[in-house]
Amino acid sequence: MATVRALILRAAGTNCDSETQYAFEKVGAQAERVHVNRLIEDPGSLHDYQVLCIPGGFTYGDDVAAGKILANQLRHRLGEELGRFHDEDKLILGICNGFQVLVKLGMLPGLDGLGEQQCTLIANDSNRFEDRWVHLTVEESPSVFLENGSLLYLPVAHAEGKFVTRDEEVLRELGRRHLVAFRYVDDQGRPGDYPVNPNGSVDDIAGICDPTGRVLGLMPHPERHIEAYMHPRWTREGLQEEGDGLALFRNAVRFFH
Repeated sequence: MATVRALILRAAGTNCDSETQYAFEKVGAQAERVHVNRLIEDPGSLHDYQVLCIPGGFTYGDDVAAGKILANQLRHRLGEELGRFHDEDKLILGICNGFQVLVKLGMLPGLDGLGEQQCTLIANDSNRFEDRWVHLTVEESPSVFLENGSLLYLPVAHAEGKFVTRDEEVLRELGRRHLVAFRYVDDQGRPGDYPVNPNGSVDDIAGICDPTGRVLGLMPHPERHIEAYMHPRWTREGLQEEGDGLALFRNAVRFFH
């Protein structure tokens, strides 16, 4: 069985690439961290991989807006190759800063194809950096990364994580086409105000996918809950079989087998 290859894209300010590489390798993928400048030098090398992941961090210091500079780099220097990669039935994952990149690139939610920005992530309602663990429901969606109906416990770490849509029509379309992948909930699976929803995201949305189910973006960090001992209360509650985030990476690899 051929080994699935995952490209972990990094740039100045990326800081979750090693953890993301570890997560993919733990489920059997061959994962490589590649700087965006190297990919720009050789755009065709993108097609040597089956999964493209843009991990978390603060690319280019989020100096213009979170993920905006990297999104512009990808649009203007690699847009054609990214479109081909998407059309080859391969997978694209954006985590935290990577999610910010994908929405500003126009790859998510992709209601009318690639390229048009229809949503974004703005400053948290708390007006501060939120670093906490949250509960998530995995909603019914076409995403190949997910198992619908599960309840996950993952950390968030962001200052610009409030998900908003361009208008009400986009929000309605996300619901109608089941493109909301995750929602913030409490430990009983119920919606709630802050800190249950840590940033004020509209409709408690924590992540979305595109209509193909092959592009996924989320603000929480699945790569930070891969091992059972990463759970903040494991010494009191006991070890689980594995961390809640691992299934997402495993499902990505299984998609190709």
